[in-house]
Amino acid sequence: MLDPFHMNHAGKQGSISHHVPIRKKRLHIPAKSDTLTGMLRHLMSSLATLCLISATALICSSCDQRNRIEKSNSRQILIVSNSAEPAGLDPQTVSGVPENNIMRALFEGLCLEHPEHDGQSLPGAAASWSSNADATVWTFQLQPDGHWSDGVPLTTDDFLFAYHRSLHPEFAGKSASMLYFIQGAEAFNKGEEKRFSQVGVKALDSHTLEITTHSPTPFLPELTKHFAWFPVPKHVILAHGDMTTPYSRWTDPGNLVSNGPFQLSEWKFNYYIEVRKNPHYWDRQQVSLKGIRFLPITNTYTEARMFYDQQLHATYGLAPEMIDYSAQHHPKALHQEPYLGTAFIRCNMDTPALADLRVRRALACAIDQQAIIDNIAKGKQQPAHGFTPDFGSYQSPKVIRFDPQKARQLLADAGFPNGKGFPKLNLLTADRDLAKRLSEAYQDMWKKHLGIQVGIQQQEWKTYLVSRRKRNYDLCVSSWVGDYPDPSTFLNIWTQASSDNHTGWHHPEFESLLARAARDTNTENRNRTLAQAETILLEQAPILPVYHLTTNYLLHPSVQGWHPLILNNHPYKFLKLTNH
Repeated sequence: MLDPFHMNHAGKQGSISHHVPIRKKRLHIPAKSDTLTGMLRHLMSSLATLCLISATALICSSCDQRNRIEKSNSRQILIVSNSAEPAGLDPQTVSGVPENNIMRALFEGLCLEHPEHDGQSLPGAAASWSSNADATVWTFQLQPDGHWSDGVPLTTDDFLFAYHRSLHPEFAGKSASMLYFIQGAEAFNKGEEKRFSQVGVKALDSHTLEITTHSPTPFLPELTKHFAWFPVPKHVILAHGDMTTPYSRWTDPGNLVSNGPFQLSEWKFNYYIEVRKNPHYWDRQQVSLKGIRFLPITNTYTEARMFYDQQLHATYGLAPEMIDYSAQHHPKALHQEPYLGTAFIRCNMDTPALADLRVRRALACAIDQQAIIDNIAKGKQQPAHGFTPDFGSYQSPKVIRFDPQKARQLLADAGFPNGKGFPKLNLLTADRDLAKRLSEAYQDMWKKHLGIQVGIQQQEWKTYLVSRRKRNYDLCVSSWVGDYPDPSTFLNIWTQASSDNHTGWHHPEFESLLARAARDTNTENRNRTLAQAETILLEQAPILPVYHLTTNYLLHPSVQGWHPLILNNHPYKFLKLTNH
């Protein structure tokens, strides 16, 4: 990765130079009567003039002694660390948090996050919306002034194209299962229904979109904030390939058009992605920032040092060892907030040893969750006794506990007393320092409590995602952040149809309970049914929950309009930079 230190906003090294106009001077050609000395004197005079002008420019350039943050504030350019180089900029071919952070700047769904309050929706690409009594038929009125960043009007045809493309069996959209709430979407995606016209989404006119869900979905406005529901520019995608072409040049700088508050400006691979204010955005008067620069910094110590050196407005995370230091030296910048997510380990059900339930449960019982939090994570996390964090009126079942004696007994029952004869497994992890340290801790705990050897396979982010998706692993360090504030976002990913499962596990009763809960409009009964489904998931142990996430990061005090949000999806259009 190229080192982004000491680089100003324009990508040039050093300070920003001021323009000093240089008047062109005609070179005097001496007559024959002129002496050689005269020619040299004239040339030296011209050179002296040029040197004086250059020196003046250098002096003026050095007059600006502001640091990088101060310069960026004056230009309203937000600089943030984004953890990793994104796997892409097509909303329908990505699935990670680093990609989500950029997608929300470029694109906008029907509804938008409220900048201060969780679970509240503001107008986005839709100016208004309504539903029938049981929340199965939703009508969205698009913004009358909605446009793509190239000035082309945004219409319902773009939403129909986006959903058709994502669900098309030949396209294999990464987050297609997020659209399964729509009536007929799953059947079309699986090829069981050949006609997209049978999917419950249609245009009543160019600015009125109707969505019919297969069951009551009162949280549909929350769903539309996820990039899986974003529109994509039909006219641009078809200019660079077919609907089902998954990776075309339409997302290249100069080609990509978007409907959000910003548009793509530059993409320097493994260096930065920069977006600039979209002049065609419907609510452009609300947008104060002139641009955002996303830096793919994988090392949390590096991003902390850049923050301390006034080179970043916000870090993606914070190394555990830096939390106490930041609390002492940068208390106004330190943010520690609840986060709707869970750290866990995936088990590949195709790995022979892991096909045995007793082995999977032994691995789970051998993880000392509190020790992981106290010694590795250090961010006020909570042990995950279930997979879904407790929030709202939902309480997750308390099934997973650290119990080394039980772990050893389970492994012995599986035919491996004290780990004897147990095959060596590999643990896949991404190339972040915290992920590696977690892997080493799991490795040590399994060796100590079970007597087994587990190797560590570390890969850079995009390669890791491919390996996880193709299930080229035995065990896989993972985390899941809710796509919307409802327990179903944590449980639906473990269905057979989910594009985020990546374990090979599925269970008919588990899926039957989820289907029953989806039809239930009584919140208490629905939560009870979801808890029954989660109990099956935890007892079957295709995943090993470790702890529920928190966000620990540094934010510069000059960033205004940034408030704690449980999904950490801060809408950029409400942010501004001030000289605090």
